[in-house]
Amino acid sequence: MTSDSSSGDPMSATTGSALAALRIDTDSDRPPFEQVRVGVIDLIESGDLLTGERLPTVRALASRLGVAANTVARSYRELEAAGVIETRGRQGSFIRAGRHDALDAGFAAAAAYVETARELGLDDSVIVEMLNRVLGRT
Repeated sequence: MTSDSSSGDPMSATTGSALAALRIDTDSDRPPFEQVRVGVIDLIESGDLLTGERLPTVRALASRLGVAANTVARSYRELEAAGVIETRGRQGSFIRAGRHDALDAGFAAAAAYVETARELGLDDSVIVEMLNRVLGRT
């Protein structure tokens, strides 16, 4: 699953794919906000969500899960209070705590590369082309 470009949500395809596993069990005794909270933590622990990855907006995730926006907002607030995610104003919410392994380190390095390349004025298609060349995929 990729991110829904029609929603205007800038989440990455990777994050969208990871969160595709997140479901709300309407028959569960656990409240939906708690299911979202625990689901995000489980995805971090499994390595499907990495430190620094952007989460979908509250509205986008609520729409996908079929719950009220306040449900997801409460989950995000509790995750932020626990230090699991951080909200950076209009930039969105990001995974703050991860497994701190090679995947997290690699993601951080890739994010730093993209940021530097963009500061140099390169657009995303050129950045991807450069990565493919480095990986020998041209």
